[in-house]
Amino acid sequence: MKRLASLSALVALILPKLAYAQAAVAQAVPASAAMPGALDRAFSNMAGAGGEPLSLSLQLLLVMGLLTILPALILMMTSFTRIIVVLAILRQALGLQQSPPNQVLIGLSLFLSLFVMAPTLEKVNANALAPYSAGQINAEQAIAAAGTEFHGFMIRQTRKTDLAMFADMAKAPKFQSSADVPFSILLPAFVTSELKTAFQIGFMLFLPFLVIDLVVSSVLMSLGMMMMSPMLVSLPFKLLLFVLVDGWALLMGSLAASFV
Repeated sequence: MKRLASLSALVALILPKLAYAQAAVAQAVPASAAMPGALDRAFSNMAGAGGEPLSLSLQLLLVMGLLTILPALILMMTSFTRIIVVLAILRQALGLQQSPPNQVLIGLSLFLSLFVMAPTLEKVNANALAPYSAGQINAEQAIAAAGTEFHGFMIRQTRKTDLAMFADMAKAPKFQSSADVPFSILLPAFVTSELKTAFQIGFMLFLPFLVIDLVVSSVLMSLGMMMMSPMLVSLPFKLLLFVLVDGWALLMGSLAASFV
């Protein structure tokens, strides 16, 4: 629950101005009694080009637009992509169409992602959320501190070849250190690396189940049972093999260890 709270607080940190919509309900409250401290300073930064505050309708439009891309952005910056792709490939390798259902796979991926991202979330809480809540830093500094922690996690999981490819496409100058890589280049390189790693793990998962399919198909052909589906016969053997080797524990442990 603590990790869930940290992730929720991070979302609230990225969009600290979301609560400004409550001003439409509290217009009768004097300005001196309005939300004090760092939140006031965050609201005062939401202004137009001439320095005047944006209207409530424009702020709501901006917030709703950010909310549409925020979940995908957060998921793409964590370990979720690799985990969900591997679990989907495993289901396909077992020959199961709807078991486990998509809701179960997504839930497993989310909670395993929280486990993998726990050290990063704890650093975000220590360096960004806690100082911001105490009023020691403003919203921009808190977002920058949180971005630095996610940047460090992503750069460790990104292949240099993918990073160099997107840097060449963007015609970016040579970076002196990994900390100089901007998110505009790091994010697509990170996602590409995660997909490549997920497919490599999925290939290794497919091999033992493919051998079972080949053996069952050969036995059925030799017995002249060509009308019987090999998938129907091989499915119980696949499930038996997966259960006997404690497949779920091995898979979850291997996925978590792949991020170390």
